[in-house]
Amino acid sequence: MNTQAWPEWSPEEIAQKLKQGEALTIVDVREPNEWFLGHIPQAKHVPLQQIPDRISEFDPNVQTILVCQSGGRSQMACEYLHRSGYNVINMPGGMSEWPGEKAYGE
Repeated sequence: MNTQAWPEWSPEEIAQKLKQGEALTIVDVREPNEWFLGHIPQAKHVPLQQIPDRISEFDPNVQTILVCQSGGRSQMACEYLHRSGYNVINMPGGMSEWPGEKAYGE
C-alpha cells in the first residue's frame, strides 16, 4: 500500500498511457551505462546524484514520472523533489518490469 505523499504508477499503466498518446514527463535517474542499455524513448536522463544541480530542469507545475531500474532510486528522487515542492510520480518495478518499447544509446 502506498503511504507516501506522491502517487505510484506501474510500468504497465505508464506504457498504456504512452500507447494512448498521452504526453508524459518521464525522467530516468539511472546511471549512464544503465540508460545506454535501454530506456523509455520519451524519457529524459538525469542521474540521481545530478538532480540537486539540475533541479531547474524540472517544472514544479508538471507531473514528473521518475524511473530507475527497480524503483528504489526513483523513490529517493521522488522524496527529494517532493520536499522541494515538485509534483512527482514513482514507477515501482522500474525498467526491470518495463513492458513497452525501449530506446538504446544516447
